[in-house]
Amino acid sequence: MTRVPTSVPTRKFSAVAAMVIGGLGAVLATVPAAAATDAEIVAALDTEYQAAVERNDAETMAKILADDFVLVLGNGTVYGKNDLLQEARAKSIIWEKQVEIDDSQKVRVWGDTAVVTAKLWIKGTKDGKGFERKLWFSDTYVRTKTGWKYAFGQASLALPSEK
Repeated sequence: MTRVPTSVPTRKFSAVAAMVIGGLGAVLATVPAAAATDAEIVAALDTEYQAAVERNDAETMAKILADDFVLVLGNGTVYGKNDLLQEARAKSIIWEKQVEIDDSQKVRVWGDTAVVTAKLWIKGTKDGKGFERKLWFSDTYVRTKTGWKYAFGQASLALPSEK
């Protein structure tokens, strides 16, 4: 069951008032609003993360990534938080694009866990060689005492070229 945030007094009050006035059915009607808020927060956070990667902004990435973060690429390569931060600091990839496309972002929230799926367009240069591809990814966020953290990511192999 999705948790109604206790840090929002108006929601807590309205939930209590609804229980007194209308019974349990009215209380359950407040739950989707809390879930939608969490989904919006996570959607914005994931968009912020993609933008930070594109800028090689290791400071912002570090704030969003969980300490035990893991990314698994479609080819089986595994990266941890420190790997991604070192890559950003070294600017080993010069990004032209690192953006979610086709209005594909979808966030699903289950309590203290949220999963973002989206289609990503990446374009840049690494080791002097250009690359460009589109792929699908799933990013898993967990609610912590300090807010939502990006804990696990999985990216597909490159999608077939569009004609």
